[in-house]
Amino acid sequence: MAVATSGTSTATATASAKATRHAHSGELHARKLLRLNWFGGAASWLWLLIVMVPLYWIVVTSFKDQTAYFTQNPFALPSAPTIENYRLVIESDFPRYFLNSVIVTVGTIVPAVAIAFMAAYAIVRGAGSRFLAGVNGLFLMGLAIPLQATIIPVYLLIIRMHLYDSLLAIILPSIAFAIPLSVLVLANFIRDVPKELFESMRVDGATEWGMLRRLALPLTRPALVTVSIYNGLSVWNGFLLPLILTQSPDMRTLPLALWTFQGQYSINVPAVLASVVLTTLPIVLLYAIGRRQLLSGLTAGFSR
Repeated sequence: MAVATSGTSTATATASAKATRHAHSGELHARKLLRLNWFGGAASWLWLLIVMVPLYWIVVTSFKDQTAYFTQNPFALPSAPTIENYRLVIESDFPRYFLNSVIVTVGTIVPAVAIAFMAAYAIVRGAGSRFLAGVNGLFLMGLAIPLQATIIPVYLLIIRMHLYDSLLAIILPSIAFAIPLSVLVLANFIRDVPKELFESMRVDGATEWGMLRRLALPLTRPALVTVSIYNGLSVWNGFLLPLILTQSPDMRTLPLALWTFQGQYSINVPAVLASVVLTTLPIVLLYAIGRRQLLSGLTAGFSR
């Protein structure tokens, strides 16, 4: 009886010692993570400061006149703020360039996302098809081809199609380059939809188009918003295609117009910076509105 009691006490002491060691190890791990969090937080604030300083300088300088720009402290607030620079930029056909960018962006995103969504649905639902597997591989190959490597063939095709110096000349190649990544993200989302849902709708007599519209579309709406925002930012900031495929001032988009303003107002630095603010303001607002949706959608799309 004494031996049994002694063995029980030893086992209890051993278990207690192990629990103490585990608790101590967990406490050390928590302290280590806390130190890493402090370091990461400090690095984040430092990076935010580095990013915000030039943005602050751009916005502040855009409200100064040329005299204040050359005489005042570059980071000082303007003593006499003026919107003359913005008026000058707006009077230089800025609304036309803004409208061109809107037309190119919307004209690219709507068909690109629609085509990519239908292609991703077909690839996921027809997983056993060699043809669809080849199509999926073709889309994945498109991710490895940079725009700069295809600009000459694209230029020759646009010339042959008699589309040079038109907004359609920018829209068509932009659609082609927006589809591969969109298919990748949307296919990952559709692949996570339980097959039982498709089978139950099939038993109820739904067609593939019906399942596409009533099942896949609502469940992949976050991914659709994600690829729309991501591609919209890319198209809005696009510079190479408008530069190569357009010529007349009426066909300029905002990035190309910004480059023109830089040459036109090279001495008037506040006016150039005012055009920078007006050009970037729409995409900043778009990113601020859809930031969470964009980041969560991309993270889920690539990690699933």
